[in-house]
Amino acid sequence: MYIFGYRVPLFHSPLSRIAGVAALLATMVLLACGADATSTPRSPAATVAQVATEVAPDTAMAFEPTVDDLAGGSPEAFAAAFEKAIAGSQFRPTSEFAAAAQPLAEGEKLKIGFIFVGSQRDLGYNQAAAEGSQYLEQVFPDVEVIRSENIPETADVQAVMEQMIRDGATIIFPTSFGYSGPTKDIIEKHPDVMFMHMGDSESFENYGAFFGNIWQLEYAAGQMAGNATETGKLGFIAAFPIPQTLLNVNAFHLGARSVKPDVETTFVLTGSWCDPAKQATAVQTMIDAGVDVVTQHQDCTKTIVEAAERAGIFVTGYHQDASSAAPNAWLTGAVWNWGPVYAELVKEIRNGTYQSSVMFA
Repeated sequence: MYIFGYRVPLFHSPLSRIAGVAALLATMVLLACGADATSTPRSPAATVAQVATEVAPDTAMAFEPTVDDLAGGSPEAFAAAFEKAIAGSQFRPTSEFAAAAQPLAEGEKLKIGFIFVGSQRDLGYNQAAAEGSQYLEQVFPDVEVIRSENIPETADVQAVMEQMIRDGATIIFPTSFGYSGPTKDIIEKHPDVMFMHMGDSESFENYGAFFGNIWQLEYAAGQMAGNATETGKLGFIAAFPIPQTLLNVNAFHLGARSVKPDVETTFVLTGSWCDPAKQATAVQTMIDAGVDVVTQHQDCTKTIVEAAERAGIFVTGYHQDASSAAPNAWLTGAVWNWGPVYAELVKEIRNGTYQSSVMFA
């Protein structure tokens, strides 16, 4: 299938169909709000702009190389980055996993652990994941979810998982990208627990990985930003240069270029999934440089959205619908709906039909 001129792999499991339909519906909503459905990506005439303004040392802001230096600036390099991001995502069965598939005794609960790197009310990634975990309790009356928030991407997460296991959890969702290493260090110790990581690129006997592709929606958001900007300058605030982030940055930039070929996108990495002080500094630096539309790949989004509202510029969102925080600035947003995805995974694990794999749908 082709979306915006790029080939998108189709995965035929129920999980991939759920995520795929959600992505396409969201894309149509974005396009209906003003994006040009006939536009296709154009080769950028120049590199994505890097912030030139120096930042005070005490902010510890990291202004990284341009998107083009990191992932290439041409459509070909963008496509290569996409292929790298989903490398191994085709269904790769290793073995059937039956943990948590045994029938529950009457009145017994299936306990599932969810670990979040930030607050469950961050108006962003962690809130979207937390709401997905609440969905599990709605559709499975015999499921009890154990949640732990504000856990750093260090060995500290292992202690949290160990406690969840002692409390009876047989399925654990480490929801942050940086949890992959610490999680894999303990999976052999707990062969009867299924670990479902969000974002990793490999799987093991009792360790599966999954995520969703949302760059298509970022492309559409870029089109809206390109149509809205008066200065021709856009800003993208991200956390780390991982494949998922770079795909979104490039997609947003190419989307904007498809409707305004000479638009510039300023790209900054904060080095943190959620640091409101750095976010505020980044937004102000961009505004001072003439940026009039900002977007982000951050876990917490409130600071950026509210800063745009105060400054009288536009913003596009990510993870959560934050339009209520910026009624005048909000253009659109790409929103995750993780609940049905979690439910499908849990259903397969409980039925004993889940096969450990890596899936990007």
